[in-house]
Amino acid sequence: MMRSSAASDARMDGAMLPAMSNSGSGNQGIAATMPVVAVADHLGCGEEKMARALILSHLIAIYIKTHLDTLSAMCGATTAGTGASCGITWLLGGEQEQVECAIFNMVGDIAGIFCDGAKTCCSMKVSTSAGAAVKASLMAINNIRVSGQEGIIAGCVEETIDNLGLIGSQGMRETDRMILKIMTAKSV
Repeated sequence: MMRSSAASDARMDGAMLPAMSNSGSGNQGIAATMPVVAVADHLGCGEEKMARALILSHLIAIYIKTHLDTLSAMCGATTAGTGASCGITWLLGGEQEQVECAIFNMVGDIAGIFCDGAKTCCSMKVSTSAGAAVKASLMAINNIRVSGQEGIIAGCVEETIDNLGLIGSQGMRETDRMILKIMTAKSV
C-alpha cells in the first residue's frame, strides 16, 4: 500500500518520473502495478512470474474499464485495484476460480468509490484500492467470496462486471453532475 500511495502522491504532485499507465491514466497504472510488484517482491517471484501477474492485472483492469463510459464518476483506482487483486491472487497460486472470487470481493468492497477530479489525495484512494486488493486476494485464495445474493454481485463474474458497468456508466451520471456542480461552485 505504501509503494502505491507514494507513487500516486508523487505523480499527482508533479514528480517528473515515468509511470506505467492503464486505460490512459497514470494513477490507474500505478494501482494496477505497484501492489502486484510488492507482493511479487515479498514472495521472491522471478521476473517472468511477476510479468505474467502484471499482464493479468492490467488486462482485467482494461476489460472492466470497457464496461464504463469514457468519463465515469467511478474512481478508476477501483477497476485498477480489481486487476491488481487478480494478479496477486494468481501470484499466491490461485486458479481461475480464485481469481473470479477476487473480482467478486473487490466489487463487493470498493465499487462505490467515486472520482471527484485528479488531485493529490487520489493517492489515498489508490492506497485504499491496494489494501482492498490484498484483502480480496487473501480471501479468494481461501475460496471466500461475496455471494451472488449480495448487492450488485451476480452468480458469475461476467454479470457482476456488467452490473458494475451499469452503475459506473448509467447509475452515476447524476453523481457526476453533482460533483461537477460542487467543484465549479468553489471560489478558488
